[in-house]
Amino acid sequence: MKKIVILAFNGALASAITGVTDLFSMAGVSWNRIWNQDIQRLFQVEIASADGRPIQCINGLKIQADLSFDQISHADVLIVPTIGAPIIETLARNSALLKLLQKAEQDNQLIAGNCTGNFFLAEAGILNGKYATTHWGFQQLFAERYPLVKLNADQLITRDQQVYCAGGGLAWFDLGLHLIERFYGFEAAMQTAKSFVIDYRRDSQLSYSLMKIGKPHHDVLVQKIQDWIELHFQQNINLDDLAAQFNVTVRTMIRRFNAALDVPPNQYVQAIRIEAARKRLEETEQSLELIMQEVGYSDPSSFRRLFHKKTGLNPIEYRRRFSRRF
Repeated sequence: MKKIVILAFNGALASAITGVTDLFSMAGVSWNRIWNQDIQRLFQVEIASADGRPIQCINGLKIQADLSFDQISHADVLIVPTIGAPIIETLARNSALLKLLQKAEQDNQLIAGNCTGNFFLAEAGILNGKYATTHWGFQQLFAERYPLVKLNADQLITRDQQVYCAGGGLAWFDLGLHLIERFYGFEAAMQTAKSFVIDYRRDSQLSYSLMKIGKPHHDVLVQKIQDWIELHFQQNINLDDLAAQFNVTVRTMIRRFNAALDVPPNQYVQAIRIEAARKRLEETEQSLELIMQEVGYSDPSSFRRLFHKKTGLNPIEYRRRFSRRF
């Protein structure tokens, strides 16, 4: 039986503790009960806090700890749950957790962080030089604060040596299933996923993230061009004509866009079009052909390729997952 220790702290997201506990505790149990087979518990789960006392989650729920950090004698995995409270303040209040993670890395301990809990791993220095992910909404803060980390926030799960990171707030179940497969194989992970009725092996956060096409800036020219594009993106937009319309050279327009938005004008147009397609897929029952035409595409294969690149899903999959239920 493998031992999981969840490193709890005040301000954590409750479900990232209780959900992980349920998932591991019921692995080898729920599936066997469904099929009237002998119960085989696969994991022992313990919750640890800095001093062994209960912690209070961001939703007000108090959770009892089984032991203190100093009392952890063995664990196959240490899991850091999501930070629900203000991130920087929470990091500052939990030096004991940071020290524990640093020691765990020195001991070659398997460590896993979920969502904003990965800020703890980065703050402790154990992600320096490693690939990692975090919640897509906090990737800029993460990247600015931890420039030595190879951040890939598009990924839902990353693994680099003995360190796992999961992306979004409820990605703890993706993380948990990956760890179940690591210890007991694909079949055990799939049985657990089926008994909990959850998808397994989701790979990307792209389809959940907001497209970052409205970055604040102070370039009046770029803003004027943006406003025009957002009203006319359905049209065939030629960069030479666009630059001439605003009395600048193409080279100057590209330079100003890159400086203000970190993308050139043609990529900005594509982002606007894909975002418009997303909204139509979510909110209407229009055919894919009509949506494609309304957002400015005439080649179905090109549209599908660009849509998948931006969202991680093809248009049909995206509509199935995110469309409004009529």
